[in-house]
Amino acid sequence: MAQLAEPGSAAPVVDRSSKTARILGMIAIVAGILFVIAGASTWLTVRANLVDEKITISEDAAMFAGNTVDGPIDAWVQANVINKHALEASEGKTYAELDREDPVRVVVMNGSFLRASLFTSVVAFGVSALVMGAGVLFALLGWGLRAVAGKPAV
Repeated sequence: MAQLAEPGSAAPVVDRSSKTARILGMIAIVAGILFVIAGASTWLTVRANLVDEKITISEDAAMFAGNTVDGPIDAWVQANVINKHALEASEGKTYAELDREDPVRVVVMNGSFLRASLFTSVVAFGVSALVMGAGVLFALLGWGLRAVAGKPAV
């Protein structure tokens, strides 16, 4: 709130805390908008790259069989199917448990690499969602700060 002018003074006193709060509120709103844009861009980029790979969820998947992998749940499901197939090929042994000369070791290794790539996309989707959520939170907090600060006093 603005303070009243001292008796006999010509100009009112400016409430600097209100002005500072409004500026900080605007900075938070702008940062929030940028976070939402960055998160959405990352989400769409990861999704586009997954779609470009033309990965189809295996028919023996627990769910979404036949769907194209284009999101975090699809990537998670397909990674689990790859693990299932690799364990079937190795009779339940992991890469580390297989003998170095075992030809199945290469199959299990490739399965591990594919799973890691799919899990990386799942993490990227999660981080982008987190950034978008933080952006919304920043924008709302900035809006609230500006609302509480009121109009600048002159």
